Amino acid sequence: MRLQDAQPKSGSQKRRRRVGRGISAGQGASCGFGMRGQKSRSGRPTRPGFEGGQNPLYRRVPKLKHFTLVNHKEYTVINVGKLNDLKKGTEVTLESLMEAGIVTANDGPLKLLGEGDLTVSLNVKAAAATKGAISKIESAGGSFEII
Repeated sequence: MRLQDAQPKSGSQKRRRRVGRGISAGQGASCGFGMRGQKSRSGRPTRPGFEGGQNPLYRRVPKLKHFTLVNHKEYTVINVGKLNDLKKGTEVTLESLMEAGIVTANDGPLKLLGEGDLTVSLNVKAAAATKGAISKIESAGGSFEII
């Protein structure tokens, strides 16, 4: 069998409807669109989801209450610039930051953000970090490990 021998199954392809070809053709004159109005005009009458100028469903749904993120994670967030007060070579974890008083509340696993400059080399163990934070830790001579 060759590609040019392939035929569609009989009955699977229909002729397109030829509208506006007279009343005997079945869809003459107004072509099944009614007499007047926005939906009878040529071209696509309205885009999908259009509700006549009212704020459409796809725009108003996220504004309603109780649309929370699925699998949302809460982190204890801290910027890299706050770690300058620690001694060189210190192992940084959430517990050690709470003991040092840099972090006051445990809101979940530790996440580091890249704002500020780091001048001390530290061994950081956290659940997450931004790319900028990791690069600043490593450029200061420290190391980063995901736990």
